Formats: sequence, structure tokens, C-alpha cells
Amino acid sequence: MSSALTGNGRTTRLALLVGVAAATVGIIYGYDSSNIGGAMLYLAKDFHLDAAAQSWVTTTVVVGEILGALFGGALANRIGRKPTMVAVASCFALFSLLSGVAPALWVLVVARFLLGLTIGISVVVVPVFVAESAPTRSRGAFLVLYQVATVSGIILGYLVAMALAPTESWRWMLGLAAIPGVIITIVLLRLPDTARWYVMKGRTAEARATLARIEGPEVDVDAEIETITAGFASAHATSWRDLLRKPFLRATLFVVGLGFFVQLTGINAIVYYSPRIFEAMGFTDDIVKLGLSALVQVAGLVAVFIALLVIDRMGRRPVLLIGIGTMVLANLLLVIVFAIGGGHFDGALTIAGFIGLVLFTAGFTFGFGSLVWVYAGEAMPAHLRSLGASVMLTSDLVANVIVGAFFLTMLNALGGAGTFAVFGVIAIIAFFFVAWLAPETKGRPLEDIGQYWKNGGRW
Repeated sequence: MSSALTGNGRTTRLALLVGVAAATVGIIYGYDSSNIGGAMLYLAKDFHLDAAAQSWVTTTVVVGEILGALFGGALANRIGRKPTMVAVASCFALFSLLSGVAPALWVLVVARFLLGLTIGISVVVVPVFVAESAPTRSRGAFLVLYQVATVSGIILGYLVAMALAPTESWRWMLGLAAIPGVIITIVLLRLPDTARWYVMKGRTAEARATLARIEGPEVDVDAEIETITAGFASAHATSWRDLLRKPFLRATLFVVGLGFFVQLTGINAIVYYSPRIFEAMGFTDDIVKLGLSALVQVAGLVAVFIALLVIDRMGRRPVLLIGIGTMVLANLLLVIVFAIGGGHFDGALTIAGFIGLVLFTAGFTFGFGSLVWVYAGEAMPAHLRSLGASVMLTSDLVANVIVGAFFLTMLNALGGAGTFAVFGVIAIIAFFFVAWLAPETKGRPLEDIGQYWKNGGRW
């Protein structure tokens, strides 16, 4: 295990299991994001879908995700982090199977909406679960594992689609997602809930036992429990209104803005529609388009592994700003490629376009893709952590709907150059937004974050 995960001390076996098992829920999120891109190549033929209808089917799952994210935090507070994640993984398996056997378009749309509902809950509860369970010294790396799993799921979705492309078996592409759902459900059943949730519910003995197993013998468990208890005691009853009042209004502005910029900079346009982008570059063979799409995501996986190694050394802000800066450069390259190529791409332009997509994806996964989960777990004080994660991921998913619904139309109307110019400008704005508001939470106990916002955004 890398030092990024183990830190300077020994990481217990349970801590590693919690981090890895919870993060792998990202596999089902990533797989569903990409497999629809391959399945859509054949869905569109079977159900005679035009561009608008394709966008509708693609984004139905995101509409469900928005609703799931809205109440995911409250659900995790009520029944617990672990039971929520078990329900999410098992329902994902069920609804994936329903997608694969859907006899009519409306059944597929309903199944994808329900899939979205479960994924929306998961993207809120997983960062909270991991942040509350991971040792402070390696919390960033544990949270980045979620993005590792998500990108791995995206690659898996493309590879499965590529393998099934010769038979055009879109039902298998969608239905096979049930397998990781079942496996992850079984793994999650072995985990305890978080010590902080037990404290919130007054179950101190269970909190103490869990914390001792997570942190190991070198940590003063009683002192930790006292600190966590004091954090909850100093906060009044949790309310959505607290997010809109000082001193946490600044924190809310940050998490909402970060959530929007994660998607408005265009990553899911690449994930959902990579085959169509490569088609615009002149590729016609479905297997080639899907294979190139998977290769782009492999570059993203390499980038997120690098983020995992450096996140607890460099800090959150430098990693995020480097990633966004890389996306700006990638957009510039893609604008040049599409402006020169028009509708005709030769070998050199095609290679440059592929490099641009690789840089775009690598920059995203290194920065936004990794840090959105870190800040979802770290940006808010204890009593607002679940609600803050809900707000952040809901804004993320709303922007996702916007991009998913309008990207093909924008690509047709503005062309590749105009589309990536828009994404480039948004990325530049995002860079300055992050430089202005993002806190540096490296090495800080979760209980300290409330004081940071109370001090007006200063430690």
C-alpha cells in the first residue's frame, strides 16, 4: 500500500477495507456514465431516436441523480451511512437488470430514472462515509480512491461496450452492471458505520469501538470521542437554513460553485459522447470509436492515481488548480484542431485532437474529478456535512443535466471549435473561483473546518 494511503503511521486493516470498499461504489457510477454511450449507438437504431430523444434518454438518469442527491444527506443522517450505501448498491443491481430487459422505451426510461435516484444518493453518502472513517493523515487519498473507482468504472463500461459492439447487444451492455452492484453490496455488509454517526445518534460505545478499530492503538480514542462529541454539542440542530446564514454562507457558495464548475467545464460531454466526438474527427468504425474512448479514460485513470499519491503532500488547492489549468490548455488545443480541420481531419490533426481529449480528461480527473469528492467530505462542519454534500452534488448534477441535454445541439450549432471555446472560457472562470474560495484542508481534523469558516475563510 502506498505511503499516500498509509501516511507516516500504520493504517489498520479495517481502515483500508472501509476506504477501498466504500470508494468502489464509484465503479457503478462510472460504469453507468459510460456504458450508455456505447449502448446509445444501438438503442437509437432499435427505438428510432433522433438527437433530442437520445439526449433525453442519456440525461434521464441524471434527473434521478438530482433527486437522490437532494435527500441523500438527510437519509444518511437518519438511517446511517452504511445502510444507505448497502441499499444503493443492491438497488443499482436491480435497476441495471431492469434496464437490460426493458421491453419498451418507457420501461428503459423508468429504470434509468431509478438508477439515477440510487446513484444520486451514493455520490452524497460515500464521500461523507469515507471522510468520517478515514485516518486524518491519509483522508485525502482515501477520498481520491472514489474517483479511481469511478474512472475504472468508466473504462469498464467502454470495454464491455466495445466487446459487445459486433453483436450490437445494448441490453447486455446495460444489464451487466448488475454484477458489480451485487459484489459491492456483499462487501459493504461487512463494514461498520462511522464513529461520528454513532456519536450523532448517542451510541457512544459503538463509536468508541469503531474508532479504535479504524485508528489503531496509537490513537487516544477517548480524546477523539470527546472532540467529536464537543463538535456536535457546539452546533444547534441541523437545518437547511444554516447553509444560507453566516458564518457558513461562504462555505455554501464554495460547494455550490465547485459543484457547478465540475460539470459545466464539460467532462461528461466527453464521457457520454466520446464516440460521437471521434465520429466528428472522421472515425466510422464503432469498435474503434469505443476503443479510443476507453483509451482516453485510461489516461484519466493514470492522472487520478498521481493525484492519489500527491493529495496529502501537495495539498488540495495546488492539485485542483493544476488540473483546471491543464483543462484550459486542452480546450485551447481542441479549438485549434477543430478550427483548422473543419469537417476534414488528416492524420496529424486526428492525433492532435486525441491528445487534446487525453489532456482534457487527465486534467479533469487530476483536479476536479478527485477534489470534488474530497471537498464533499471535508468542506463542511460536522452538523452540516451531509447537507453540504447534498448541496454540492446536487449543483454538480444540475450542471450535468445542462451539459448532457445541450452538448449535441451545441456541437452541431457551434462546431467543435466553438464548443470547446465555450468550455475553455468556463474553465478559466473556474480557475479564479477556486483560487478565491477553496480552503486548504490538508492535515486538518474534520472538527476544525467549522472554525475556518467562522474566521472568514482563514485558518
